[in-house]
Amino acid sequence: MEIEQLQRAIEAILFAAGERMDLGRLAAALETDEDEVEKAADALLDEYAFHRRGIRILKLEKGYQMVSSGEMADYVTKALETRKPPKLSSSQLETLTIIAYYQPATKAMVEQIRSVDSAYSVAALLNKKLIEEAGRLNVPGRPIQYKTTPDFLRTFGLSSLEELPPIDKIAFGEPIDPETPPEEN
Repeated sequence: MEIEQLQRAIEAILFAAGERMDLGRLAAALETDEDEVEKAADALLDEYAFHRRGIRILKLEKGYQMVSSGEMADYVTKALETRKPPKLSSSQLETLTIIAYYQPATKAMVEQIRSVDSAYSVAALLNKKLIEEAGRLNVPGRPIQYKTTPDFLRTFGLSSLEELPPIDKIAFGEPIDPETPPEEN
C-alpha cells in the first residue's frame, strides 16, 4: 500500500474510532506490518502539528488517537455545550410532556393538569430552549401559549411530534379524578 493511501486509511480509522487504536490492530486492519503503520502515522502526526490543524493525532504508548487541538478547546467546548441534553427535573419533564402533547398550551392549562404551580418549570424550559412562545390566547388576560422547539425534537431524538408515543389525553376543562381510570374510546 502506498504511503498516502495508508495515511488516508489511518486517518479514517482514527476519526471513526474516536478512541485510541492499538498499533497492532491498525496493522491487522490495514494488512501491513506495524513498522509501516507506525512510520505513516508518525508522518501524519507531524503533518497535522506542522500545519497547526484543528485536529491532532496523538501517539499513546503503542497506539494512536485523533483528538481536537488544545488551541481549539474553547471553540469545541462552546459548540458542544448545546449538544448536551439538558438535565430536567421531574416537574420540568411533566410540564414539557403536557406542552408537547397539548400544544399550544398555556401555563394555566399545565397547572390545571399538574395541579401545582408551574411557573418555575415553564421558565426553566424556556431557558433550556425546549419550549418557546407560540402567541397569545384570545381571552381576557391574553395568556401566553407555549409550544416545543426544534431543540426539543433533537434532544429526544424525534424527527416530528407524530413520533411521540400515544397517550390518553385529558379533555381540557373536566375535573381530574386520580382514582377514576381513563375512559376507553
